[in-house]
Amino acid sequence: MSAASGTALALKGHSKDLGGGFLVRRLLPAAQRQSVGPFLFFDHFGPVEQHPADNHDVRPHPHIGLATVTYLFEGAMMHRDSVGSVQRIEPGAINWMTAGRGVVHSERTPDDLRQITRRSHGIQLWAALPTAYEEAEPSFEHTPAHAIPGVVFDDAQIRVLIGSAFGCTSPVNTFAPTLYLDIRFPAAGSLTLAPSANTANTERAIYCVDADLLIDGEPLPACTLGVFTPGATVRVQSGGPAQCVLIGGAPLDGHRHMWWNFVSSRKERILQAADDWAAQRMGQVPGETEFIPLPEKRLPPDRQ
Repeated sequence: MSAASGTALALKGHSKDLGGGFLVRRLLPAAQRQSVGPFLFFDHFGPVEQHPADNHDVRPHPHIGLATVTYLFEGAMMHRDSVGSVQRIEPGAINWMTAGRGVVHSERTPDDLRQITRRSHGIQLWAALPTAYEEAEPSFEHTPAHAIPGVVFDDAQIRVLIGSAFGCTSPVNTFAPTLYLDIRFPAAGSLTLAPSANTANTERAIYCVDADLLIDGEPLPACTLGVFTPGATVRVQSGGPAQCVLIGGAPLDGHRHMWWNFVSSRKERILQAADDWAAQRMGQVPGETEFIPLPEKRLPPDRQ
């Protein structure tokens, strides 16, 4: 992007197979950028048509030091975790699971959808917890779609999924300033995104879900994450109907080490979590008998 543009970096991501041929586009982490605000993991899956023979269930697996954020555009999944939560996740709702000191969860196709052809489409994010809360008690918070505030601004319809923007505040609880918006253009139009006076250092990025956009007059292709210049006022233009999401928040309070499903400010904590999972000391998901084992290749401390 040019120096005149409010977008400093464009991340194209890469394809990742989660198993069973279930492909996602992974935008974060990237070689050029670990995080945007607290978000250091960004997977876009679908839209994909799934059939009765498909098995894209995610078996029980662990997390530490982060919060998972699940948002669906289409489809449904059944969330279960070691805290005892059982929640059907459907489009428009926000599901925030705090892993903290350790949690185990599964994400499966609801039983009533297994024998029919269905579509799946959504975004999975991880938010790193501030160092003071990395070992917080695990918990799960479901916010239904009807509780998410929305507003029309310029030519866009905006849902404030997390944080505060355009006079709306989401009810979702977070551990640090966090921003997550669902932005839809019903037709060709534009939207001006300006940082508020008290959040000039907020990091922000926009992701085009289904259409190309112009950012300050420069093209940002669909399925690309455009990271904004800090403090910039940015004009987003769409040539027709389009959907995008904006993510961001306060910068992380230090580098995070990531390996497999674990995130921590301390390398040794990740090694401990790996040992705990190998020994099945991180808890159980009620009703589940399967689990995802540790990757065969473990990274030594100096590689994490």
